Amino acid sequence: MASSGDIIHSSPLKVPVVEIVDLLSDDDSSIDEDVDQIPVCDALDIAKDEDDDQWETESFYEDALEGIGDEEFVDDVEACSLEEAHAFRKRLRKVGEDQFIIETVESRTITAKKLCTAFGIKPPHFLDGAPDSAYYPLLGLGISRELSKRVKLPQYNTVDDAVSLLKNSKNIIVLTGAGISTSLGIPDFRSKDTGLYSKLQHLGLNDPQEVFDISLFREDPTIFYSVAKDILPSTNKYSPTHAFIRLLQEKEKLLTNFTQNIDNLEGHAGILPEKLIQCHGSFATASCGECQYKVNGEEIYKDLKAGRVARCDRCIRRLRQAKSNGLKRKRTSNSTSSSKKKRNDYEDGFSEEDYDIATAGVMKPDITFFGEGLPATFHSRLTAHDHGLVDLVIVIGTSLKVAPVSEIPGFLPAHVPQLYISRTTCSHIDFDIDLLGDCDTVVAELCNRAGWDLQHEMLGPASQKIDVQLVSGYASRYSFKAGTA
Repeated sequence: MASSGDIIHSSPLKVPVVEIVDLLSDDDSSIDEDVDQIPVCDALDIAKDEDDDQWETESFYEDALEGIGDEEFVDDVEACSLEEAHAFRKRLRKVGEDQFIIETVESRTITAKKLCTAFGIKPPHFLDGAPDSAYYPLLGLGISRELSKRVKLPQYNTVDDAVSLLKNSKNIIVLTGAGISTSLGIPDFRSKDTGLYSKLQHLGLNDPQEVFDISLFREDPTIFYSVAKDILPSTNKYSPTHAFIRLLQEKEKLLTNFTQNIDNLEGHAGILPEKLIQCHGSFATASCGECQYKVNGEEIYKDLKAGRVARCDRCIRRLRQAKSNGLKRKRTSNSTSSSKKKRNDYEDGFSEEDYDIATAGVMKPDITFFGEGLPATFHSRLTAHDHGLVDLVIVIGTSLKVAPVSEIPGFLPAHVPQLYISRTTCSHIDFDIDLLGDCDTVVAELCNRAGWDLQHEMLGPASQKIDVQLVSGYASRYSFKAGTA
C-alpha cells in the first residue's frame, strides 16, 4: 500500500520545480530495462546513461506538468472532472499534504495516476501499464506546485471590479509578453502553426528553443542568424496595448513595465527608461562576444536581414593592424578539428592565416538567450523597489512559461490583486480576474468603462460594441470580442 512517506519523501515534493526528462519517445527502443517495473527516478538515471545529449533537451515537465488546463477536463473515467479537481485542490489546502495523501492514495479511494489529473498533469504515455507508484513523483510535483500557488482573492470577480482597480491603483506593475505585439504582425513564440517555434522544424533541432540557447550560439551562430530576420523588429509602430501602458504612465499609475519582448516597442511607445525593465533584452544594441564592444543594434541589421553572421568591427581593425605589424597568435590549446570545421562553416571571410592571428568576434544582439542571466536591474527593481510599493499587477499577452519572469506573480505580496489579459488562459496561476480576447480589444474596453481616452489609429470608433461574456462555469473569467459600430 502506498504511504504518504513514499510520495512526499521519495519524490521531489519538497524541492523547487525541476525539469524531468522524457525517458522514451514513440520510436525509441534503445532501453532494454523494463521501464514499467522501475521507479521513475531510477528510469531517468538509466535513460541519461544511454544518451545524455538527447535526454537533456527533451522536457517531460512541459508535456506533463502543464498538460491539462481547466478548460480541457473531459468526462473520462481515467481523469478527474473539473468539479472533482476543484474539490481535491480545496481539500489539499484545508488538511495539508500528509493528510491529503492518507485520505486519497493511501486509502485507495483514488489512484495516483488519476489524482495527477486534478493538478493539471497529463499522465505520460510512456508510463502506460506502469504500477501506480510510478506516478508518485509526478503527483508530488503537482501537489507542490498547487501549494505554492498564489490564492485568488475572492473579493475581485467582475469586469467592473477590474475597472475599479485600474482607477484606484497608484503603483501598477504591468508584465507583458509577445501577445501585445501580434496585432502589428509580429509573431509570438508558442502559438500553434503561427508562432515562431512552429516555423523552425526545418532546422532539425531537438527543441526549437535551442535557437536561443547561448551554448549553441557560441558553437555555431549561423543557426540563430538564419532565423534572426523573422524576429527582427520591422516597424517602430506600437499597438494599442502599448498605448494603454503609456496611458497608465501618463496618469502616474505605472510603477514598472516588465517586458519579455525584444522588439523595443515599449521605448517607441514612450515608456520611460526608468519605468521599463526589458527582462530579455532587446535588439536596441549588440555586443561582441570576444571584446564586448557594444554598438547600436541597427549597425548589424543588414547582416541580420541577410542571414549573415555579423563580425565585430573593432576586432577586425585590431586583426588587420596585428597582421600588418607581422604579429601572430597561436591557436588556443583547446582548438580541435571539430571546432575548426564549425568555424569554417560560417567564417567565409577569413583565410587559414587569419586563424593564426585570431578571429573577429561574433556580434550578438543584446537579447537574453537561454542559459544567460537576466539583467541585474530585473532583480533589484523587483525585490528592492517594487515589492513594497505595488498595489495592482496586470499580466498581458504572455503564457508565463519562461522562468524567472514567470515567477513574478507568485513572488509579489499575496494580497495585491492580479489581472490577466490574453487570448488564452494561464492555467498554472490563479489570477483574480481573467479577461480573455485580443489584448487591444480588452484594454480598449477597460479604458472605455473607466472613462479614459485611449488614442490609437488601430482602434475602432468609440461607438464600436465589445461583446463581453462571462465564461460558463467560472465566476471571474470573461471573453471579449469586438463587434460592429
